[in-house]
Amino acid sequence: MKIDNSIKSLGGLPGEARKDAAKPATAAASPAVSQSAEVALSPLSARLQELESSMATTPMTDSHRVDAIREAIAAGTFQIDASKIADGLIDSVRQMLAAQK
Repeated sequence: MKIDNSIKSLGGLPGEARKDAAKPATAAASPAVSQSAEVALSPLSARLQELESSMATTPMTDSHRVDAIREAIAAGTFQIDASKIADGLIDSVRQMLAAQK
């Protein structure tokens, strides 16, 4: 069986995109037409944007708490409460199961 390069002749492949990219754009040559569009956001959408911007400035971790834990681990004084970890895992599983329903 002989394999040829017939795939290059198919349209819409990267080879074709490079050929089209080399062509000058005709829209850039025409004078710009000024169009304006007005967009109105719903109150919920506006609130989501506000929350997103406030979250962007809020740190994801408490660096002071992380430093304190790091120092306690280094000093050998950090104590792990296995029951709190188990409770947290059980709560996480309950939330995941409730989300699947």
